Amino acid sequence: MSKTDLAWLTERPIAHRGLHDLNHEVWENTLSAFKRAAKKNFAIECDVHLTADNEVVVFHDNALGRLTGTDGFISQRTAAEMTALRVGGTKDHPPLLSQLLDTVDGKVPLIIELKGIPGYDDGLVEAVGRQLEHYQGKVAIMSFDHWLIRQFPKLPDIPAGLTALGTDNKDFEAHFSMLGHGIDFVSYCLAHLPNPFVTYIRKRLKMPLITWTVRDEAAMRFSAQHHGQITFEGFDPEIAVA
Repeated sequence: MSKTDLAWLTERPIAHRGLHDLNHEVWENTLSAFKRAAKKNFAIECDVHLTADNEVVVFHDNALGRLTGTDGFISQRTAAEMTALRVGGTKDHPPLLSQLLDTVDGKVPLIIELKGIPGYDDGLVEAVGRQLEHYQGKVAIMSFDHWLIRQFPKLPDIPAGLTALGTDNKDFEAHFSMLGHGIDFVSYCLAHLPNPFVTYIRKRLKMPLITWTVRDEAAMRFSAQHHGQITFEGFDPEIAVA
């Protein structure tokens, strides 16, 4: 996939963990949420972890309790054990990344956030890269975790980004240090805009900017003022601008 033309990354609003309904009936990071997003032609953001047997599962938290009501951690479970769980008491199970890719099948762009757990994420970047090697759709990866971002150049053909927040100089120094590792875009906390780091990557480097997490029309307008595409949940951005 070309990293020189990333216009697709900010063309459409991005459904945060899929087009869920704040975990009432359609839960985050499930195939149901991803199908809903694709049907509405929204791009999809999702989160991935490494299982105990080195498979990639789509799930936000390291702990299992909030989403499955089960004790323990992803790092203690195999892929088979993860997919046997149920999310929020629904029929949905935590999907493997391979199942997400088969479901979306290039219909809409995917932005995959890699969740690092020190001591338990060795091989996560490579495992995601293997899954994406032959995927034909538009896809990008990103992470908060700087030790994972330092590994992103191992995947030279996949657009890669920094997920970030913070408002003080220590935060900005850490973010600027990531520019030496080949990142192609930034996903920044909307509540922490504007700031010098985002101004630099937008005006000097011309990098695409994604903002998170946008939950209403006012926040959507604020994001637009800073030239960021929204990562949204809890409302329909197309209805808001109708």
